[in-house]
Amino acid sequence: MRSVVCFILGGGRGTRLYPLTKLRAKPAVPLAGRYRLIDIPVSNSINSGIQKIYVLTQFNSASLNRHIIKTYPFSHLTEGFVEVLAAQQTPESANWFQGTADAVRQYLNIIKSSKADECLILSGDHMYNMDYRPFIQHHRNTEADLTIAVVPVFESGASEFGLLKINQSGEVTEFREKPKGDHLKAMQVDTTILGLDKKTALKKPYIASMGIYVFKKDVLVDLLNRDINQIDFGKEIIPKAIQNMHVHAYLFDGFWEDIGTIEAFYRSNLQLVKHPNPPLRLFDPSARIFTRPRFLPPSRIINSSIRNSLVCEGCLVEKAKILNSIVGIRSKIGRNVDIQNTLLMGCDFYQSPEEQNNDIMQGRPPVGIGENTIIHKAIVDKNAHIGKNVKILNEKGVKEVMNEKNGYWIRDGIVVIIK
Repeated sequence: MRSVVCFILGGGRGTRLYPLTKLRAKPAVPLAGRYRLIDIPVSNSINSGIQKIYVLTQFNSASLNRHIIKTYPFSHLTEGFVEVLAAQQTPESANWFQGTADAVRQYLNIIKSSKADECLILSGDHMYNMDYRPFIQHHRNTEADLTIAVVPVFESGASEFGLLKINQSGEVTEFREKPKGDHLKAMQVDTTILGLDKKTALKKPYIASMGIYVFKKDVLVDLLNRDINQIDFGKEIIPKAIQNMHVHAYLFDGFWEDIGTIEAFYRSNLQLVKHPNPPLRLFDPSARIFTRPRFLPPSRIINSSIRNSLVCEGCLVEKAKILNSIVGIRSKIGRNVDIQNTLLMGCDFYQSPEEQNNDIMQGRPPVGIGENTIIHKAIVDKNAHIGKNVKILNEKGVKEVMNEKNGYWIRDGIVVIIK
């Protein structure tokens, strides 16, 4: 994999994940109480033997840039690196990143000067374990100019993806980005061509792009140089490549989730605790997920009932009931608290007794969750101040409420307490 250079796209606004993206880039959103979304593609790359990694950032990127710098300091004795490429104005371009392809185009000088033969393009906001080596080897074996990683999908969510058709040899013959209506129906295929059995193929009649691509380096440079007005891989670059280039599909048969909405983010996190064998492998030594080392103390849990949950390091939990939930780093949970089906993202710091008293003097609770509080089906972002005898419930099943002034939103029926 020494001949592969990796670009991870991390510059999108993440509007559908708001308010989790109010103060951070989408790939910087915390995952499983201790990681960030960006750790997934970076860790997959490192585990696959790919160590030349660039992360392209733009919106709300301060915390993302800081996390990358502190998490991935490769030894000076290796050629490996994880480097941030922030959006910038240059003599060639006075604009910020206009799209996924434009972001890579603005750093073509790095691609041209690299010794790489292939360029791996990844998204910074997906949740999955993947060894990229078989994918890249398939690309080499077929002598493709471009290979797209794909998964079969249900009709209900197919319109959220770029969809494609392939022939018997796996070559891509047609690609449409997020088609709707009749255009969606036209993209139905017999997915037994991917090796699915007939029953599964009937349930999943569409082939979706994962937003994971491997290009021959010279092909990528050529495609990006042809027309600077083509700014997006899915909408413009890939359909153009299919017309006159050798484009192949590669079936990925593992778990993969596009974290595009609050509901998808919530569901993907709670899958880690609700299933005996969760789809994202946190405990697999061959698929380790790297993140920033924090050197926190062990969690202290006193007289509490905790079932089907993850409790991260550095937490203080006393006489609490926790069910089907994730308790993030440095969480402080008071007595008789009832937490169910909830993601607590934890805290960035511990408060001193003086800081706690100062909060109380100012009429607000200290950081953490106060006594006798009930929280069901919620996402509590970092550094939340939640007092005693509070109830955070969506008893009426409200789908959408924007109440940012009072510190919460409801999106997709899930209560989100703002950072």
